[in-house]
Amino acid sequence: MENFRTFENICNLLRNHSYKVTPQRQTILHMFVEHVDRHLSAEEVYMLVKNENPEIGLATVYRTLDILAEIGVLIKNDFGDGRTRYEFSRKDEHHHHHHLICLRCGNVSEFDDDLLESLEAVIMKRNHFKVSDHDLKFYGYCSKCEGAQ
Repeated sequence: MENFRTFENICNLLRNHSYKVTPQRQTILHMFVEHVDRHLSAEEVYMLVKNENPEIGLATVYRTLDILAEIGVLIKNDFGDGRTRYEFSRKDEHHHHHHLICLRCGNVSEFDDDLLESLEAVIMKRNHFKVSDHDLKFYGYCSKCEGAQ
């Protein structure tokens, strides 16, 4: 994944939206830059950052994640496990990438091939409906869990 979201770019984006770049937000941002491939819940973010900055509270993590999603740095995902997960948005994507979700271990991986473009063209032609985005999730079992069923 092309990571156009450098720490400095995100800090500037926060400032441009009239948000302060507090030490707590910096710690959370550094954690996301270090774990760019992961789809993290607020609780997972909290567990990762509290080791570095023990005074950060869970409410601060939630507020920061909401702000980062509001300004387009993060995307909120619902994978059906009762927790919102966050990941970096991709500047170069027309559509969101897709997710493969293991029903046993909960692992989430990304599937980048967008095979739905031809379906969108058919939808537009037949229904006179221009699709601006879609969200696709595949639920099943990863290679580690497949044999354990």
